[in-house]
Amino acid sequence: MLIALNKPYGVLCQFTDRSQPPRPTLAGFGLPAGVYPAGRLDFDSEGLLLLTDDGRLAHRLTDPAHKQPKTYWVQVEGTPTDVQLQQLREGVLLNDGPTRPARAQCLEAPALWPRDPPVRFRKTVPDAWLELVISEGRNRQVRRMTAAVGLPTLRLVRVAVGPHRLDGLQPGQWRHTGGP
Repeated sequence: MLIALNKPYGVLCQFTDRSQPPRPTLAGFGLPAGVYPAGRLDFDSEGLLLLTDDGRLAHRLTDPAHKQPKTYWVQVEGTPTDVQLQQLREGVLLNDGPTRPARAQCLEAPALWPRDPPVRFRKTVPDAWLELVISEGRNRQVRRMTAAVGLPTLRLVRVAVGPHRLDGLQPGQWRHTGGP
């Protein structure tokens, strides 16, 4: 079984939370019993999270050796230059080593659901949207990559993992999806 969930902002990618007070988790979405996330999506990131009850499938979806591309729409602070986009395309040096090259391009502001809380708006600081496609999945990688080139991330939405896409799912909604 493979489930596609549009994980809302401010939800943990696990079913329990021992912090006080507890934070929202996947347990609040009525998912089928026995499914677990195939990969992670940060608490402050939104979008496509795949869940499965099949360990082999989870491995194929998350192991960097299988190079499943992950597509993100990233709202950044600043106006991207050709040099910054090229740096992302060539790979960025992070404190845990260089990243693989990414596909990076500017994107018109996508029609997305409102975020709660909204992204802070500053009249004096422009923002822009990028589409970033990576084939690895280090901790907070997209945020660290954009920061490394001088474009701090304001909002991060994963829209695809391999062939699996959000395709109209609203935050908190899920559906059974096709196989691997």
